[in-house]
Amino acid sequence: MAADLLLAIDQGTTGTTALVLDTAGTTRGRATREFPQHFPRPGLVEHEPEDIWQSVLESVEAALASAGVKGDRIAAVGITNQRETTLVWQRATDKPIHRAIVWQDRRTADACAKLREGGHEPAVKRTTGLVLDPYFSGTKLTWLLDNVDGARERAERGELAFGTVDSYLVWRLSGGALGGSPVHATDVTNASRTLLMSLATLDWDPAMLDLFRAPRSVLPKIVDSAGLIAKTLGFPHLPDGVPITGIAGDQQAALFGQACFDTGDAKCTYGTGAFVLVNIGAQPIASRFGLLTTVGWKVGSEVVFALEGSAFIAGAAVQWLRDGLGIIRSAAEIEPLAASVPSSEGVTFVPALSGLGAPYWDPDARGIIHGITRGTTKAHLARATLEGIALEVTDLLRAMCDDLGKPLGRMRVDGGAANNDLLMQYQADTAAITIERPIELESTARGAAMLAGVGAGLFSGVRDAARMSRVERTFEVGMSDAERNGHLSRWADAVARARSSRA
Repeated sequence: MAADLLLAIDQGTTGTTALVLDTAGTTRGRATREFPQHFPRPGLVEHEPEDIWQSVLESVEAALASAGVKGDRIAAVGITNQRETTLVWQRATDKPIHRAIVWQDRRTADACAKLREGGHEPAVKRTTGLVLDPYFSGTKLTWLLDNVDGARERAERGELAFGTVDSYLVWRLSGGALGGSPVHATDVTNASRTLLMSLATLDWDPAMLDLFRAPRSVLPKIVDSAGLIAKTLGFPHLPDGVPITGIAGDQQAALFGQACFDTGDAKCTYGTGAFVLVNIGAQPIASRFGLLTTVGWKVGSEVVFALEGSAFIAGAAVQWLRDGLGIIRSAAEIEPLAASVPSSEGVTFVPALSGLGAPYWDPDARGIIHGITRGTTKAHLARATLEGIALEVTDLLRAMCDDLGKPLGRMRVDGGAANNDLLMQYQADTAAITIERPIELESTARGAAMLAGVGAGLFSGVRDAARMSRVERTFEVGMSDAERNGHLSRWADAVARARSSRA
């Protein structure tokens, strides 16, 4: 049979999901493989790159089996990935010089503080659209080159390659150390998360490379989000020569996968963290309210920019209830438990378990549960957890409205927690926004597939790819202004208590 299907590889923080889709957006096969998380010390989060690679191999094999097809049915591959996670590997062997440093890792907080104290943040934000925070890749790369014996010298000799996860996967998929000419590339969305790329030129910025002491010899080529990037070579489950034609960081892929093609279209992905992006069109806007400016995608001559706000902890708070406190045995139990009480009875949970992201940017903030009484039960804690996730996102949406100077009419949602009706309704109520939930919540992977389809010429253009995205349910605002203001006031008070003294 002809190659007519799309393979999306969604390499996330806790595992890899592979989807086989047709061009109508129907998922024909799906598989997920988790891999271990490593926490060497408090605040440090690492992955073994080989664990990441094995999860890709296994999930792709299982997804093809789930679809009942062989690899020769795949017309094109799209990749989406956890973004700021940083790897450095040996070009000759594919072997990493250190575990990957995950986006959640905070080891470079002091380095970021010193750069801020040195007056560098205005230039960084003006050039890259980002802030000086350990979240991003630039200081992680500096740390690796400075702390792994001989790494900086080897980098200068051209022996090492740096990349976010997309770069590492393209390298391995296109042959790596097997021979031939492996491709060392990253797309513009991932490059925009490194602190090293200029939003004006969409290329590595010399001043930022100097500031972060990042040698050009380790950097990947920056490519479009759709188009021929590489071809497979030696990958066990696909024929050689299958084109890799789509790449986007996970949140930008979700923006594309939700067909947020017009200025003002917004989406939120509820995963380990919660990430809100709004399409701001062809020109970047500098946020005045603590948001980031990032690249949404680049397809041919079309460049779309976005404002982004990130809450570092969302689904991870539910995992903490399960694994840390033992309040629930599975994530699915939280909705019925939370729904068993009519309210949280004033209990407020600020899930700042890895600091606070936008719009506060307070890496030293700590999570708090406020308002506990003798009458507080695990059901109240469960409900407060869901409300805390929604209220973090409401903060981000309010900042976006302030930056754009107008309200947002709707937001599309995806990610595992978007299945939670109680959370979605509370989100609509506190943010005063209509929520649209798609039929299939794999918007990140779907976005990678849509980009791959565009890049491979399976769609006539970007808007033609929108047929892969369909809405399943809408949540309308059902809370009065007075009730909403009460919830927001309690939240603001709790956030102030969670902030660090130096914030």
